[in-house]
Amino acid sequence: MRAVVFAYHNVGVRCLKVLMARGVDIGLVVSHEDNPQETIWFESVAALCRENNIPVVTPVDPTNPELLAHITALQPDFIFSFYYRHMLPVGLLALAKHGAYNMHGSLLPKYRGRVPINWAVLHGETETGATLHEMTVKPDAGTIVAQTSVPILPDDTAHEVFGKVVVAAEQTLWQALPAMLAGATPAIPNNLAQGSYFGGRKPEDGQIDWHQPAQIVYNLYRAVAPPYPGAWTVIGGDTFVIESARLSALPAPNLPIGLAVVDNCIFGICGDNRALLIKHLSLHGEPVTPQALQAML
Repeated sequence: MRAVVFAYHNVGVRCLKVLMARGVDIGLVVSHEDNPQETIWFESVAALCRENNIPVVTPVDPTNPELLAHITALQPDFIFSFYYRHMLPVGLLALAKHGAYNMHGSLLPKYRGRVPINWAVLHGETETGATLHEMTVKPDAGTIVAQTSVPILPDDTAHEVFGKVVVAAEQTLWQALPAMLAGATPAIPNNLAQGSYFGGRKPEDGQIDWHQPAQIVYNLYRAVAPPYPGAWTVIGGDTFVIESARLSALPAPNLPIGLAVVDNCIFGICGDNRALLIKHLSLHGEPVTPQALQAML
């Protein structure tokens, strides 16, 4: 069986390795050039391809006519998308004789769309996972082949959950491939009415509203904690970023909301009179000590 694979990020690397281990002929990998404006903390699909003599291209637009012609000539049995960042056109999907499938970082139909892990953590979910599903004209809307769940623990950041989802994606593909290669791909209904759809997030979405309850603020911190852009707040025109924090048992009935220093520790006082203990706070990328923050306050 021959596959054309659109892949990026850690999920792309691990799922490519699964295809190789299962003996799939990878005729072409389509990936992305790394964005110099982005923190690259993940593995490289292009590097993996070079190490294994797999052809790899990085077009800006997957609707490129030359790319379409190249894939047409390869006559793929399958097309896979593993954390590739663009939707693939229906005409391209139709080139796969046995179907085109995407690995999504949630338990579909929940959290269709962009950055599903970050959204799940932001909303206080206790579980997410990876879902292999058929690609259609709508995002994350096709029939489900298989999915694997992972827990989201109370103090997990999105980065930590992402590591679990990478393993779940690997397990999902490994277990599903034998049936797929034998021409017996499962088709489980993907009931969109029971799910949800979310768009992308931007760094500015990390601004903290200290009037909200501490759990809501903590979920925001967890959802965007480094290596993502981080949860932030502005004091006197300076933007402070929370690098590390946890919920605190400190009662704060007499403290104003926002950043505060108590007993040489930094806290974020929230609207329900509870607080976050901020273990690492930064300003312009440099750590801020409790003494320095007290002087600024």
